[in-house]
Amino acid sequence: MTSQPLQKVDHSALKANQYFIISLGVLAFIFNQPILAVFVALMMGLGTVLKKPGFGFIYTSLLKPRGWMKPDVLDDNPEPHRFAQFVGFLFMAGGSAALFLGSAVLGWTLVWIVVALASLNAFGGFCVGCAMYYWLVRLNVPGFGKQPPTGTFPGMKPKAGAAA
Repeated sequence: MTSQPLQKVDHSALKANQYFIISLGVLAFIFNQPILAVFVALMMGLGTVLKKPGFGFIYTSLLKPRGWMKPDVLDDNPEPHRFAQFVGFLFMAGGSAALFLGSAVLGWTLVWIVVALASLNAFGGFCVGCAMYYWLVRLNVPGFGKQPPTGTFPGMKPKAGAAA
């Protein structure tokens, strides 16, 4: 498979998105408010449709302009990140539905899976959804065609200048 040109991806926007997913998911659990899980699912779904991080507007309109977060723009593929957000949306939507249908254990388990995976990405630099995307590429699944940036382990955040 040939290498496709990489695009510029602001990893700070992705990280801000993950912070909101983590925070709201934990708050939903602490205060037993499934509606917060629904809100997170809707934002993740909307972000997937718009091809942007669901909570990216907060980064763009508040965090970045005030200097609270600085851009971290790297050569990368946006598609694996959108796929990861879509998978997170499916889990969060499933968890929300389970909560509203009275299955608290299943519902909160699915919410906590999203929180855990967003935490792994935000604090550890490893995106499980992105790794899944690259595994699907290796299996030649139609619609999945981008290779990880050169020198980057599939799912790990690329290093600055690694794709040069």
